[in-house]
Amino acid sequence: MAPPQGQQMRPSRYLAVLAAIFVILASLVFFTGKGSISEKLEPRLGLDLVGGTTVTLTATNLEGGGAPKADQMEEARRIIESRVNGLGVAEAEVVVEGDNHIVISIPGENRDDVKQVGTPAQLRFRKVLNVAADTSASLDATASATPSASATPQASGSAAPSASPSATTAPATSAAASPATATPSPTETLTGTLAERRAAVVKKLGAAYTAAESITSADQATTDEMKATLKPFTTLSADEAGALPAEMQFNLPQISCEQLNNRTPGSIDTADQTAVACDETGGYKYYLDVAKVLGTDVSDASANINPETGQWQVDLKFKGAGQNNWTNLTKEAFNNTDAKCAQGSLDENGRCAVAVVLDNKVVSAPAIQAVISGDATISGGSINREGARLLANQLRYGALPLTFQSSEASTITATLGAEYLRAGLLAMGVGMGLVIIYAFFYYRLLGSVIFLSLVLSGALTYGALILLGRSIGFTVTLAGIAGFIVSLGVAADSFVIYFERLKDEIREGRSPRSAVGRAWIRARRTIITANMVTILAAVTLYIFGVGSVKGFAFALGTATALDLLIVFLFRHPIMTMLARTPAFLSPRVSGLGRVLHHADKPPATPTTRVKEA
Repeated sequence: MAPPQGQQMRPSRYLAVLAAIFVILASLVFFTGKGSISEKLEPRLGLDLVGGTTVTLTATNLEGGGAPKADQMEEARRIIESRVNGLGVAEAEVVVEGDNHIVISIPGENRDDVKQVGTPAQLRFRKVLNVAADTSASLDATASATPSASATPQASGSAAPSASPSATTAPATSAAASPATATPSPTETLTGTLAERRAAVVKKLGAAYTAAESITSADQATTDEMKATLKPFTTLSADEAGALPAEMQFNLPQISCEQLNNRTPGSIDTADQTAVACDETGGYKYYLDVAKVLGTDVSDASANINPETGQWQVDLKFKGAGQNNWTNLTKEAFNNTDAKCAQGSLDENGRCAVAVVLDNKVVSAPAIQAVISGDATISGGSINREGARLLANQLRYGALPLTFQSSEASTITATLGAEYLRAGLLAMGVGMGLVIIYAFFYYRLLGSVIFLSLVLSGALTYGALILLGRSIGFTVTLAGIAGFIVSLGVAADSFVIYFERLKDEIREGRSPRSAVGRAWIRARRTIITANMVTILAAVTLYIFGVGSVKGFAFALGTATALDLLIVFLFRHPIMTMLARTPAFLSPRVSGLGRVLHHADKPPATPTTRVKEA
């Protein structure tokens, strides 16, 4: 701040305050934290500079599109953190960013399996009411949508109790089934309630939907006339197909497994409604009963190797009520109590199958060979070591309360991170060097003020970054380095404002020494306004940004705020001291050049013309 009128400024007081700040900062840097001196001087670097895996998950609300609640996000963060730690990952960081983002950061490791921890893991055990091969790719040929008895997928293992009672859920696929290869459908995502989404699909389909309402079996949809009428169903996106009634999804061969498997996770989580899902290979569609055993009924899940087959499997243990639900479900399937299971879904003994449904896909669907009062086992299919561990980990820590989509996922090696760090520091060094060269070329002695200010501002910012890394976990990223480089331009701009204002004061007739104080008073408000605009922009980016954008905004705002501190505690006081030196009055040394020459010239004496008589 400027001193009161008539009172001479004492630069030493301002410089003493600045020195005290540096002493305190240095003390905090060296006397807090752990490790050697060199380790204490290292700021915390982001994964893009040291290498590692970063996954950004975005929460979606299928039934309305609104922002999720804070307690839901915190519960999801806790579950995801438990899943990540359950994979044996060291030093993982899971944080909530904004209203609907969760960021997983794992330094120094290439962990692709972590990218799957955001799946909902909604486990459902559903009785299979009917099953049909996916014939969407062969609608132009003569094909039946209902498989023959030999084509119906069967369990390759027995579900009868063993010495340690368990239901072995074997693969749902069969060698006779070939995955359908339907044309990929658009990736349009619908929002709103189920009724709103279904209304939008009905409006889009028009007459085709009206015709489909009368279809009760796939055979009715394979005539030439109906294939032409129902053609619009093949163009639906995954979420549009998922908005159709379950019976329609199953009865229309135009609805492919590719569409059903690509639905937004959580599309068939409602337990008290029938559903349609496909196996992981996309070979079969299953029409499924309401879910009578849920993932919440599972008390524990573990990945183990079957000693008889040598294959990986997931062993499930049920809670008290869950065990009863599981026993009742196997009894119902074994006896086909309500006779709901279609003939094509029964095994040779007339017993129903039970599908293990994880999110939108059928993991396996074995026929139940006995009433099971023990635990269950998920095996076969595509379950390998990594898949078994991931599935057990997801089931052990519970399903997520929200549906997440991976909006950003990246893996950077340590070597590439080091190259990014060198490139970022080189860019910062070149930027700072160009500013200093220009300053000395144009302002000469005043350029030393710019140089010292940038050095002090850089040192203050570096120390602040070390402390911020220790206290709040702030990491310096490549985007953050970009923010620091941009802040150099903001700092240089404040120099130009001050020095040019100084020249204007001298042109107006003030002495160079008195012009320093006057120029500061007039330039101060402009400098503060310009810096505050930058800080407000950085705050806005930080609030509404995600990931690297927040790092850029934080770095830009921090560097600008600290530079403003240097302006008040160093730049103006040091200019006041320089104004008292002989060098400041030298046009060749000070950098004021022609302005001082103009100030040294005596004012022109007006001449008076005398009119002759």
